[in-house]
Amino acid sequence: MADLVLNTLGKKCPMPVLMTKKELKKMSSGQTLELITDDRGALKDVPALVNKIGDKILETKEAGEQITFMIQKA
Repeated sequence: MADLVLNTLGKKCPMPVLMTKKELKKMSSGQTLELITDDRGALKDVPALVNKIGDKILETKEAGEQITFMIQKA
């Protein structure tokens, strides 16, 4: 179970990435963020963001149009 769930369904690039970055900044080390999106660009953009800021993707799941990332704050 994630510490925080961020639902960005219906939002197009770059909004899911910008919203993810904003939420991760507020979080404490070790907390997890579950990002739910339907923006296909996020499959490339979210891992790039997470690697850049030093956090970690624990899991990526796809179910139809929906993509779910589980991200851990470093």
